[in-house]
Amino acid sequence: MKRQARLAGCLAVLMATAPPLGAGPIQSRSPLGEAIRETLIAMPALLAPLTTPAPLDLYADEVARDLALLSRAAPDLFSPDLPGFGPKDADTRLAFFTAPDCPDCAQAEAELRVLARHLNLRVSVLDMAEHSDLAARLGLDLAPSYVLPDRLLRGAIPAFVLERYLAP
Repeated sequence: MKRQARLAGCLAVLMATAPPLGAGPIQSRSPLGEAIRETLIAMPALLAPLTTPAPLDLYADEVARDLALLSRAAPDLFSPDLPGFGPKDADTRLAFFTAPDCPDCAQAEAELRVLARHLNLRVSVLDMAEHSDLAARLGLDLAPSYVLPDRLLRGAIPAFVLERYLAP
């Protein structure tokens, strides 16, 4: 429907800029076609709404599904009663999944502790083996992993990158 309205608008502009047909002897459509062609060349934006496809969000359904999953899992991820660090009443929350055999987890946790002090951040620390059902529901199979209320981040992430995700 919107496409038809845009087409009608384009045609109205073209007709308004074309020379009147009744002005002079009966003519073929060639002058009108030529006037339309010249107008389109001079004002290509007239056709843009008709030739530019609407952007597709290929991942919209997947993003909506992930956000709904995170919302349902929030009590298991962000409860202030879970083991962790940072103020229990912090504005920003993050769940940090670790594993005993994880070579990057100790460094990642140390960086999170620094961020927690500077960003009013509460970090829940969850062992992937102990919380394997929750990790599986979230599709987490790599330690460390970070879960925020609006995203999942798998693998070790430098503190300066995490800070950008956590900053308001």
